[in-house]
Amino acid sequence: MRPFDRQRILLGVTGGIASYKAAWLARLLTQAGAEVDVVLTRAAAEFIGAITFEALTGRPVHTALIAPGHALDHIALARAAQLVVVAPATADFLARAVGGHADDLLSACLLATTAPVLLVPAMNDRMWAHAQVVRNTEAARGIGYHVLDPDDGALAVGEGSGPGRMPEPETIVAHCARLLEPRAALAGRRVVVTAGPTREPLDPVRFLSNRSSGKMGVALAAAAWRRGAEVTLIAGPLEVPIPRDIPVVRVETTAQMQEAVARALPGADALIMAAAPADFTVATPASGKLKKAGAPDALALTETADVLVTTRALRSPSCVVVGFALETGDARAEAKRKLAAKALDLVVANDALEPGAGFGVDTNRVTIISADGGEEALPLLSKAAVADHVLDRVADVLGGR
Repeated sequence: MRPFDRQRILLGVTGGIASYKAAWLARLLTQAGAEVDVVLTRAAAEFIGAITFEALTGRPVHTALIAPGHALDHIALARAAQLVVVAPATADFLARAVGGHADDLLSACLLATTAPVLLVPAMNDRMWAHAQVVRNTEAARGIGYHVLDPDDGALAVGEGSGPGRMPEPETIVAHCARLLEPRAALAGRRVVVTAGPTREPLDPVRFLSNRSSGKMGVALAAAAWRRGAEVTLIAGPLEVPIPRDIPVVRVETTAQMQEAVARALPGADALIMAAAPADFTVATPASGKLKKAGAPDALALTETADVLVTTRALRSPSCVVVGFALETGDARAEAKRKLAAKALDLVVANDALEPGAGFGVDTNRVTIISADGGEEALPLLSKAAVADHVLDRVADVLGGR
């Protein structure tokens, strides 16, 4: 999986209760295609055993700085790694890393590597707030290490809740991916992505909507963020979690989505309209809950505003605009109509009725059609893979402007 295929990652685990999460992190990185070399500190081995990581990665686990036949492990591991991740990084290890210590295998690897280093601190909230830990964190960043701040959440038993909790492994994997992704056309670009359905009120408790889960839009936002873009995600009600580092503007109705896009669009380098806004709204929503007895025989509907059309004047001349055409008939024909009618650079067409390619699933089969007449028909892929194909095309268009 991009960008982990055939990448060597050195995963350092230090002695905190959060080390149990490091096992799942090792598993996720391995499943993504990376070769994971685990280095356990002596304290980490008190919390979780080496055999666990060996079973999850299929690779030997390293613990000793000096051992027969392994005297230069710190050099070999450091040189082989494309990325070094320390998760969890205890307060003690953070201080030792900043001080340039090299009295165990993991700290020696940090001094010997030229790869990016991601430190993931995890500790009690009072320790995280201590002035010395704050200084050490700032110093680590000054050295050039990347530091992923802890989450605010439940701590060890009896310690309540607060900042200091190790981020979930999925969040750490996303940051690893961003560090491994080659810097390219989207780095530093402003990208606006919409996702999910909208809801048009029928009465105070019911609404008109559609089956969109938002998975495609979130995948696009995550992939753009991984490539170094400054992402704004405008999302209707979603059935999928949003990565913690992606700013999100929550909306409910199509009119609210239109307003949010209008605010975000000036200065944007790309707009990717992956949302499925409701096309119709009730002309006069009921002020109270409609009852079966006395319910109207019909409801008068009116068309909602077309977000891409109504915000067209706000696009900069260089902004790349991508639309989606989810159809139940001739998707390609309708996609080409939208391409011209809405002045799009790219349109992504797919069939809502094809198994595995419609709403609420993790896969999609699409055809990417460009304004210059080019077409790219993709096989059934994960939505994450589809997102990368779409962003490759966005990067191509941006590169030509």
